[in-house]
Amino acid sequence: MMANSMAVPAPGRDRETMRLAAQAASVLVVEDDMALAHGLMRVLEDQRYRVVHAATGEAALAALADKEFDALVLDIGLPGIDGFEVLRRLDPAGKCAVLIVSAYERVDHRVRGLDLGADDYLVKPFAIEEFEARIRALLRRSQSRRNDLIEVGGLSVDLIGKRAWIDDLPVEVTAREWSVLVQLLLRVGQVVGKDKIQAALGGDVQSLSDNAVEVYVSRLRAKLSGAGVSIRTLRGFGYMIEEPRADARR
Repeated sequence: MMANSMAVPAPGRDRETMRLAAQAASVLVVEDDMALAHGLMRVLEDQRYRVVHAATGEAALAALADKEFDALVLDIGLPGIDGFEVLRRLDPAGKCAVLIVSAYERVDHRVRGLDLGADDYLVKPFAIEEFEARIRALLRRSQSRRNDLIEVGGLSVDLIGKRAWIDDLPVEVTAREWSVLVQLLLRVGQVVGKDKIQAALGGDVQSLSDNAVEVYVSRLRAKLSGAGVSIRTLRGFGYMIEEPRADARR
């Protein structure tokens, strides 16, 4: 349920929306409430986004396997596979930004969704203007993820070639260290939950202990120490690459 009517925005009301719309970004809406789903789709289509709808978690995963989306609008309370499980099964290297739209408003629900890799969480009911603003922010984030080269401090990472450098000197990382590094770099300044990292490592939560994840993070800290890149541990939540300070390498 949304807090106000599905009015079509007035022409010229938001120039940034129109600029992004011209890029024909693609959005997958995963919502089993058909009235709400149609309303969200109409809002997005009015902004010239290409929109696909899925009513179940299974249909969402099938759509995501079939094509690449710029943004995912995801309900949690879905029939069958719920939204949390959809998040857990997303490709860890995927560049699709995720907005959870749910009536689940408890803090532990929001924390779980964000820890599993969602970029934002919007509680129903909500205002259309806020929904639109969050979609614009998601699309900006998604576009930045589509760059093949990520640079943080003195660290440069080629996502396609799977190579890393510090000041043009190559950094040797193992396959599992690379998986952890990519997860953190795709969300600089944001907490990445241990569940998300464990999924990226190719194992389930039971088969990879917290200590194993900490070992990979510790190795990365040592290898990236000369780049001015800080990997922060947030006990009980996960890890985060902090935005480097201007004087971090002085």
